[in-house]
Amino acid sequence: MATSLMRKTLGATCLGLSMACASPAVLAVGDLLETPARPTELAPQSLLNDVAVAGDRIVTAGERGHIIYSDDEGQSWTQAEVPVSVTLTGVDFGTESHGWAVGHSGAVLHSSDSGANWELQLDGIRAAELAIASQEDAIAKMEERVEQAPEEEKEDLEWALDDLFFRLENMQADLDIGPVNPFLDVWFENDSHGFVVGAYGMIYRTTDGGESWQDWSPKLDNPQGFHLNAISSIAGGALFIVGEAGQIHVSIDGGETWERRESPYPGSLFGVIGTGRVNEALAFGLRGTLMYSADLGKSWSVVNTGSTATLNDGAAEGDRIILVGNGGAVLTSGNGGDTFREYLRDDRQGVMGVVPVSDTNLLLVGEGGVKHADPQGKNLQ
Repeated sequence: MATSLMRKTLGATCLGLSMACASPAVLAVGDLLETPARPTELAPQSLLNDVAVAGDRIVTAGERGHIIYSDDEGQSWTQAEVPVSVTLTGVDFGTESHGWAVGHSGAVLHSSDSGANWELQLDGIRAAELAIASQEDAIAKMEERVEQAPEEEKEDLEWALDDLFFRLENMQADLDIGPVNPFLDVWFENDSHGFVVGAYGMIYRTTDGGESWQDWSPKLDNPQGFHLNAISSIAGGALFIVGEAGQIHVSIDGGETWERRESPYPGSLFGVIGTGRVNEALAFGLRGTLMYSADLGKSWSVVNTGSTATLNDGAAEGDRIILVGNGGAVLTSGNGGDTFREYLRDDRQGVMGVVPVSDTNLLLVGEGGVKHADPQGKNLQ
């Protein structure tokens, strides 16, 4: 899941860059995709946006293309070999050895050795080309519908066709600028099947481990192209996507088809996790918003967290649920999410990801890099 921490740097005015826009020395976006991440001992103290587990290994990714991994529950870290220096926003492992990381400029990276070495599989230019081809196909199909439709239906279909042409023009304009739109999250079922999601409704699917990708945006009911911020699976196998404007999309067939769910909250949602119980999900986002569903998102109840912090990530272990967010917020529940207690860390640095370690303690990643915390989120270092 930059300094604004509006979920993985999307709020920055220079999408696709990992450095300040105002500086004349900033590298072009294309250069960042071709410049390997610089080795530095400061990587564990730099901004980290997401964290994942690969067997006994913990892998976390963040700014300037930094990916670091630990085999001792975060006591020591090794920096991975990464071919790009864009800000990375999400990381996930389909197996212990095969993992994917995503980030700015439409970067999609793959590792086959548990996160030690990475290769670039997809970038924003190729992603845009795939989306344009998909949009052109949709236009061709709509033109055929208009031609064959009864006269009384033509006007509505022609309006829909105009919308498709408008979106195509926007896509082509974005392509002229370069690979600027970021991916924000990634999920893989195994070493072949997975999804990446991101800004302006981007969603791509692969069934061959990233050798090829398909634009999957026509499968979602998202005509405004709202940002897709997070994707996750829950117990029972369902997939959830949450995003801007309270969006919730659910698939019960491995992502082949998607249904949009009604949300009681119209603001941005930045994360979704399962509780560990079949068909149960927790979605969360701005202003401490937390929603619970026991029926695959068909109905939701709002949980009073007592927090106003933007919530970025979460983890569940049995009846223990942890949520983390901006301003150093760590929320914990010992009763399956019925009630929460909030602890605000002294450093007040935003927390972007959490992994439970050592049975009860927590490993946190975010603005200040890696932090070790007790079960309540208090600093251990």
